[in-house]
Amino acid sequence: MATATSSINTINRVKIHEVTKITPMMIPDDDELICLPLTLFDTYWLKFLPVERLFFYEVADLTWDLFDSEILPKLKHSLSLTLGLHYLPLAGHMMWPEHAAKPAIYYFLPGQDQKEDIVNGVTVAVAESEGLDFDVLSGDGIRQAVEFRALTPQLSISDNKAEVVSIQITLFPKQGFCIGISNHHAFFDGRSTMMFIKSWAYLCKQYLDMENASSQQQQTTICLPSELIPSFDRAFINENDPKGFDLVYVNNWLSFTGNDRSLKVLPSFNDVNKLVRATYVLTRAHLKKLRDKLLLLEDRNRQTSPNKLHLSTFVLACAYVFTCMVKARGGESDRDVILAFTADYRSRLDPPVPTNYFGNCVGSHTRLVKARDFVEEPAATGLGGVAFVAHKLSEMVQEIGGGLTIQGFDEEKLVKLMAVMQRVSQGGQGLGVAGSIHFDVYGSDFGWGRPKKVEIVSIDTTGAVSLAESRHGDGGVEVGLALGKQDMDNFASFFDQGLKDLIV
Repeated sequence: MATATSSINTINRVKIHEVTKITPMMIPDDDELICLPLTLFDTYWLKFLPVERLFFYEVADLTWDLFDSEILPKLKHSLSLTLGLHYLPLAGHMMWPEHAAKPAIYYFLPGQDQKEDIVNGVTVAVAESEGLDFDVLSGDGIRQAVEFRALTPQLSISDNKAEVVSIQITLFPKQGFCIGISNHHAFFDGRSTMMFIKSWAYLCKQYLDMENASSQQQQTTICLPSELIPSFDRAFINENDPKGFDLVYVNNWLSFTGNDRSLKVLPSFNDVNKLVRATYVLTRAHLKKLRDKLLLLEDRNRQTSPNKLHLSTFVLACAYVFTCMVKARGGESDRDVILAFTADYRSRLDPPVPTNYFGNCVGSHTRLVKARDFVEEPAATGLGGVAFVAHKLSEMVQEIGGGLTIQGFDEEKLVKLMAVMQRVSQGGQGLGVAGSIHFDVYGSDFGWGRPKKVEIVSIDTTGAVSLAESRHGDGGVEVGLALGKQDMDNFASFFDQGLKDLIV
């Protein structure tokens, strides 16, 4: 199940006790899982930075002995079981052989010819906090972004091969533990990531429940519910890609990087040492009040605004937060601002892709505006630029629609996104979104309760905001940000004052 190296190192206020390779408990009899090709939705994200999440679990009076003897073995065993039952490709590597036109995910069977020294399995680091405050890190207040990096596993990516997932499990003595997961953007979208985490959590909890049950009550088998069983069938997408967009995007990346077939990803936009993090909450009441005000304004302007606004929770939350972010940064009113988000295409494609499809099946959508558009809205509306952003986001969502065909995609889509990234690097302000309010991240219970807090760490490298459903299940939205300290203070002021104005 696992191979381990025991070394104790102190890195960034955590002690690394062990680095282990967790291998699948069994190997499924399915040749298609041994070499899994990337689709156009995967190659589009080939060079993007890994997506990193932290799940904080509160367990009072948790000691190292209890953690090491009870929690860790169950987490490792259930991870091995998860990989063996349904998630074998996650234990492989992304590679780009010389003869291949594009990379693929390879899992090498025992005795299979390998050109490189590749060890199958998911890397799991076991660590212990030395001075980090669990309550602070799992709270909402302003915190140093670099401290979260100590809890975040590194995804091993070289020129020739790349891990697709890596995990770190960190004990906070007397307080709880944290599970960190890093995943390669060219193999996971958000829905796929959460499907894997929930599968692992489900099997761990089921295993724990079986151990605690009497012999008469114990189940003889452990299995996943159907919605958590992934489909790796690339035919759903590749057979509907006659134009070969998968290779179009590969060639776009080759041109962008100077014909470099290296699997290394792009550098970070930000210096994490200069950033702080915070979480802000928009309650159901806040969102309702904002929706009501926008609809009232829309009713007044009905003759000049023929299209009905799409005021989903996503549009409302992003419109409000993006407006606060632009105002918080200040600066030149003529600077470029890029609105960006991804949309899940599974149900939007014709023919549709199964909801349990594992891999990327999202499309990026962007819109270029100017910073002045966020502040020049008439003050009489009482919305301070939010209405402008809500209109833009509403238009973007409505333009996606349904019945999408891959043949109708824009061949220049990735090239245009690269141009957007260039604008951001030259001083433009990118306003992107990571996560979703529909992922139920707080439903990831491994057997020791729901997470106290979930964070998307990687927003500190991309500048995006993270979205999640409220952990309290009250219909609110949690918004995570990573900004410079002054910008964060400014944002907090605009955010709080705006909510006060809404109530008036």
